[in-house]
Amino acid sequence: MKHIFVQLLGIEIGFTTKVEDFIKHQGPKITYTKQPLQNEFFIRSNDLLFEQGINDIQIRVQDWEGIPCFFATDERSNIPFDIFSASFYLLSRYEEYLPHVKDELGRFPPETSVAYEHGFLDTPVVDLWSHKFLKILMARFSDIMVKPKKYRFTSIVNVTTSHCFALRGFGRSAAGFFYDLSGLKLSRMVKRIVVWFNPKKDPYDNFSRLVEIHKKFRAKTMFFFQFAAYSAHDKNISIHKNRFRYLIKSVADYSIVSLSASMAAGADVDTLKKEKMQLSNLINRPIKYSRMRYNKVFVPHTYRDLVEAEFTDDYSLGYTHYLGFRAGTSVPFPFYDINLEVQQPIKIHPFAVCDYALRKHGNKEGIFAQLDQMYRKVKLVKGDFILVFSNELLGEKHKINWLELYESLLKRYYV
Repeated sequence: MKHIFVQLLGIEIGFTTKVEDFIKHQGPKITYTKQPLQNEFFIRSNDLLFEQGINDIQIRVQDWEGIPCFFATDERSNIPFDIFSASFYLLSRYEEYLPHVKDELGRFPPETSVAYEHGFLDTPVVDLWSHKFLKILMARFSDIMVKPKKYRFTSIVNVTTSHCFALRGFGRSAAGFFYDLSGLKLSRMVKRIVVWFNPKKDPYDNFSRLVEIHKKFRAKTMFFFQFAAYSAHDKNISIHKNRFRYLIKSVADYSIVSLSASMAAGADVDTLKKEKMQLSNLINRPIKYSRMRYNKVFVPHTYRDLVEAEFTDDYSLGYTHYLGFRAGTSVPFPFYDINLEVQQPIKIHPFAVCDYALRKHGNKEGIFAQLDQMYRKVKLVKGDFILVFSNELLGEKHKINWLELYESLLKRYYV
């Protein structure tokens, strides 16, 4: 309720369970129960927020003037569904506690989500519900004080492989060369040799250009660097390479730099703490923000580990290969741990766009057409539009010049 009223709508609220206090109150008031007390604004409650633990809940999606919703109420309720229970279901990631078959990386598959199944993954329904809810409240209570909100844009550059060929040492470079040779990847071999003689030609090393773009548009930008030991899933440059360390420090002079946790750190909190400490020591400032490898979030355990490691904010909630709003909202919210029945001290920033989801489109026009729709919805509710790009994809120039597209997206959506 605080997320809906305070964060989304800018309305300060109070709570009471005492009937006499509720009746005495002279200002705007809402009853959230099974039965209204008098003639006040009434929302008939679903059982969800009064339960303990996890139960198998049947979701029946209906239409609320063009917006999908669920947990229908009866005719006495001033809105046709329980907006609080429905929002909690999405924000808490309730469905991720339920039994499900994980994908090959152990992630919750988007195809099994209620948003995907019912076609509203690309819509921040919680924000839109709240926006419509406010209009109904204002019609009933014209004296409600509302703090104005502003649309916010954030561009994230995720760096899990800072260089494609450079800075990899003789052993890894030779192994890569013979691997390309065995696969007859001749163009890749040529690029590799060119980079050996001129490391500045590395296709992934586009950081100077990114800093220029960010300065040009003054958009909020964040870089998340992997700073981890080598493993099967984590193959970035050695953290002991001076040129890699200098790169991170130089980027930190112009932008927020934080931790892109390794796959190993996602499975072991001590490794997570170690990576956080090492990166913090390098840039000589606290590390507060996190992103998990492959956007692998295991609810609720990932957030418990992040809290233990003293992160304050996480930017991993979203789907790698699907555009949309995994929690039904574009606005940051605190994580609620259903198993412990406690709000954890970490804020989740859901991203709407991951660059790899854009690879399904063969041209810029198709990308802009889909993103424009999402942008308009977020702008309407004055939400947060967060884009995640990797420096790896930004170094590719196949059918689309991704770095040029990235610059076009910033120009188009940062205001």
